[in-house]
This record gives sequence, structure tokens and C-alpha cells, in this order.
Amino acid sequence: MSQNLPMDQPLGLFAISGSLRSESSNTTVLHALQATAPAGVIVSLYDGLGDLPYFNPDLDGETDTPPPSVGQLRTQIGQADGLLISSPEYAHGVPGVLKNALDWLVSSLEFPGKPVALINISPRSTFVHASLSETLTTMSASLIADPAFTISLPRKGLDVAGMLADPQITQCLHAALDAFVRAIRMHHTNHIGR
Repeated sequence: MSQNLPMDQPLGLFAISGSLRSESSNTTVLHALQATAPAGVIVSLYDGLGDLPYFNPDLDGETDTPPPSVGQLRTQIGQADGLLISSPEYAHGVPGVLKNALDWLVSSLEFPGKPVALINISPRSTFVHASLSETLTTMSASLIADPAFTISLPRKGLDVAGMLADPQITQCLHAALDAFVRAIRMHHTNHIGR
């Protein structure tokens, strides 16, 4: 999907929440993005973060086949046109489960050059954003920066229906998706033009 992006072809976005909590606001906002995606944009949420084994380079050598859950994650990322990540901040850092997933992607051939947007639902969470930006840049992601990716929630505990019922949040969700889609298409145009 990520190799040819004519304007009439659907865009596939792969979304990862850095939280395993069942009622995580980060997961909920990704579900809300999925629900508000315009025609031609498909947002798929990853639900296997907690199933990944601890990263072990011995299981990921040139002659080794990675664990099935890792292979599946890599395949899904490879098929996506862009990656959305929304993560809480734990102790001024990236949650271990999310960092573990990224560690498995370091040697992945599917990841370098992938357009990535960091959705920030807590403007005070500056450490996780900075840490993820550093890690993803080191991994050769095409990190897209845009103010639209900051979606401030008026209060915690909103479910998807509550987010979609709030015109301000809905407007922010649309703006984030629009900004990311434009950036992906520009990235593709620039990449093909080389």
C-alpha cells in the first residue's frame, strides 16, 4: 500500500497506543480518530502491544525468524502508509511496552522512512514526546511535526462517544488526520521525485 499513492487510493494508517489500560485516553483518542476518518482513510488499531516478547537480539539475528507476534507487527507496519502513536508519559519517559515494540522495529526493513505522527493529548507530557522523537528519528522514521497533532482533552474519562459529541475535539481530530494525510502524500511525492 505504501509504494503507490494515487490520490484516489485509500490511505492506510496504523495506530499504536503506548498504554495497556483498558480505559486509556490515548487508546480512546485513536479509536475516535478511527471513527472520524474521512472516506479514503482507513485507521487500523494495533492490539498486540502486550503480547510482544521482551526484545532479545538473539531472537532477531540474520539467520533467525523473529517471534510470530513480531513478524505480524512488522508486516502491518510495512503495509501501512503512515504510523500514528499516542502514548502516556510514565516517570518522564516512554512506557516500557511501547519502547519494547520500537526495539523490535529497529532492525525491521519495513520501518525506515515510514511517516510517523505523535498524537499528544497532554501538552504537559513533554518528556515522552521528546524521547519518542529522538528514538524514532534514530530509527530513520519520517517524523511529521504539526501543531494539529496536539489534541487537548477538556477532561479525563471521556469515551469515544463523548469525544465525538464534543465539536471542539471532533474539529481537532479532523485537523490531525488532514495534516497527516497531507504530509504523507507530500512525503510520497518527494520520495518518488528523487
